[in-house]
Amino acid sequence: MENKKITGAEAFMRCLVSEGVDTIFGYPGGAIMPVFDALYDFDKHINHILTRHEQGATHAAQGYARVSGKVGVCLVTSGPAATNAITGIGDALMDSTPLVVITGQVGAALLGSDAFQEIDVVGITQPITKWAYQIRRAEDIAWAVARAFYIARSGRPGPVVLDFAKNAQFQEIEFEYKPCTFIRSYLPIPEVNPEQIELAAEIINQAKKPFALVGQGVVLSNAEEELKVFLEKADIPAASTLLGLSAMSSDFRLNKGFLGMHGNVGPNMKTNECDVLIAIGMRFDDRVTGDLKTYAKQAKIIHLDIDASEIGKNVKPDAPVLGSAKETLPALTAKLNSAKHTEWIASFEEYEKLEFEKVIRREVHPETGEITMGEVIRKVSEATFNNAVIVTDVGQNQMLAARYSKYSQTRSLITSGGLGTMGFGLPAAIGAKMGAPERTVCTFCGDGGFQMTIQELGTIMQEQIGVKMIILNNHFLGMVRQWQEMFFDERYSFTEMQNPDFIAIAKAYRIDGTEVHKREELDAAIVDMLKDDKPYLLVVNVEKKGMVFPMVPAGACVTNILLGD
Repeated sequence: MENKKITGAEAFMRCLVSEGVDTIFGYPGGAIMPVFDALYDFDKHINHILTRHEQGATHAAQGYARVSGKVGVCLVTSGPAATNAITGIGDALMDSTPLVVITGQVGAALLGSDAFQEIDVVGITQPITKWAYQIRRAEDIAWAVARAFYIARSGRPGPVVLDFAKNAQFQEIEFEYKPCTFIRSYLPIPEVNPEQIELAAEIINQAKKPFALVGQGVVLSNAEEELKVFLEKADIPAASTLLGLSAMSSDFRLNKGFLGMHGNVGPNMKTNECDVLIAIGMRFDDRVTGDLKTYAKQAKIIHLDIDASEIGKNVKPDAPVLGSAKETLPALTAKLNSAKHTEWIASFEEYEKLEFEKVIRREVHPETGEITMGEVIRKVSEATFNNAVIVTDVGQNQMLAARYSKYSQTRSLITSGGLGTMGFGLPAAIGAKMGAPERTVCTFCGDGGFQMTIQELGTIMQEQIGVKMIILNNHFLGMVRQWQEMFFDERYSFTEMQNPDFIAIAKAYRIDGTEVHKREELDAAIVDMLKDDKPYLLVVNVEKKGMVFPMVPAGACVTNILLGD
């Protein structure tokens, strides 16, 4: 572009175009108004989605990033707008989601004066970002934006905050943009150490009962095919963390399911039976490990991760392999002997049969009684031919959606893992649909979480975003109630909910929907929901006191797994 003087606000928009940004989620206000004014002239390049709350903007940007693999961008003003965005920023850090969040700020001359809607955004967000920077001069805009996108998307992805002083938005500069490809002292992708690869390969080649734990790092590094080749060559069964679930298709023969507190019985039991445990792009979260003192003590541990701070943080590995899974998996595969572990893989079957009889049959195939969450989720998954993007809120709906959806392609489960943010589901589904408009996007929410960001129905109405919303309505804060029932003597302290007429609310937002009370109504309602690409709300009244099993109690050994009655 020609070197004539333009405002900082226009320069900022040109920076976003140079970075390939096509979608922004945001909410205007005084301190960011010059940028929104510049955005008015960039509508052919960038689609701005007006959310109804800044938290909704951040979660929508997360959903967009997670499904598309691009950096999610949101644009908000100063003060309360910035603080409203904090939850989404923290969520993105915990779940390694690449975000660039731009907040407006008072002019540089007013900083520190307690001016109207001034708050120390950088000070607040530094602990929950990869980088937080305040732009005080227009001359720094291009440098800061280039650096922000590079940091957000590179290495282990995460959120970056740019706090944009209003004076810098008005100042005029000659514009030139150079993408950032290197920052001294920041090495996002560590160099692979051949000795670590050799050691890990030697351990795997000697294994009789190897077991792989697949995390979101496989998805973030686009290493799904490399994972499959690795597992098949050495004939290694694998299970996934919550965020890693769609890295392998559900019907892949070596995929043994879901790890952790509400995961499948086999993967949890086999964690303490295997002789080699291979963790790939996962962080040994407490919901996966349970009691660390009893976790996989019989096994040699191999840990592949891009982030050196995660290796040895919770579980000390015998073979640490630092680097991107995209590089380390092929390097490791090349050193492996072809193997067969037929008996070891077959040993998972007894646990699969046990879980089906004790848990899955009742949850997914009930013949009498109230509708269960699991049967709704499985029916929706099957009706979409297991090709939908599944977005969840947090709670029982989340765990059951993870368990009973099936996945045929990667980036198909979008959920709040590390932070566990209620209210995530609805706005994240908006972002997911914008990031993958050709795919069916279904969000499962509880009646509690849905009401935390229910205002985003306005965003769906205005933009006609074809999200399929399913409320699993049990009139309780279901997961808290489950814990109260199991661990607090059934003292249901403030978990029962009196809910509104959700369908009437959707109608007020000009969104079609229906409510299901009886099992025989369910199939037709799902067909009606999926018949076109318009937004739709399906409310299903499910059993009030349903439970999520299996369950490893918090802090217990992973083999201390409860199956219910």
